[in-house]
Amino acid sequence: MVGTQSRSTASPTEISTADPPVTGIMVAKIGAPAPKWKAQAVVGGEIKEISLDDFKGKYVVFFFYPLDFTFVCPTEIVAFSDRLDEFKAINCEVIGASIDSQFTHLAFSNTPRNKGGLGGCKYPLVADLTKKIAQDYGVLIEDGPDAGVTLRGLFIISPTGILRQITINDLPVGRSVDETLRLVKAFQFVDEHGEVCPANWNPGAKTMKADPTKSLEYFSTLS
Repeated sequence: MVGTQSRSTASPTEISTADPPVTGIMVAKIGAPAPKWKAQAVVGGEIKEISLDDFKGKYVVFFFYPLDFTFVCPTEIVAFSDRLDEFKAINCEVIGASIDSQFTHLAFSNTPRNKGGLGGCKYPLVADLTKKIAQDYGVLIEDGPDAGVTLRGLFIISPTGILRQITINDLPVGRSVDETLRLVKAFQFVDEHGEVCPANWNPGAKTMKADPTKSLEYFSTLS
């Protein structure tokens, strides 16, 4: 997933076509408990300490972005904030994180959108100043000119704290709120019904039983 050569001299906010950055050893693993954390965060315009344990009993979308006051980052944060009600409607919380301080997060959140800020954020923004959380989740860039910031990692965590999904983008490309919602709904369907979701599944579409014989019921519907 990661390369061993250094990146180009592009800044964290510029497009780079070099080899992937070197990151730390990933502690986060699919099917295992998500690495726990406790940190300062901006929540509802105030600074307070929160932890992953605070969100037990709910699905969690936990995503990292490189830096406050950059370019792609505010578009992602705002996109998730504008659609937070859709996540809450399916018992899912959203949490953002970067290596900036809680004070920078607060200033970023309070800056109007037409000035490159967030104009307020409806979900917590975690301050990972020690970079320990980013290291545990395997998204901290440790080599090259972008060293010290994080890749665009997104993690879906179950109500019991189990990591169900990992997506990690290189710096120049933002993530899809639609796809994130689809994935959460798919995992919830599997949890509730015990069937598996084929490619491009959306709520209401056919699923299948994970069995060599019973799955033929699904495959028989294909042309």
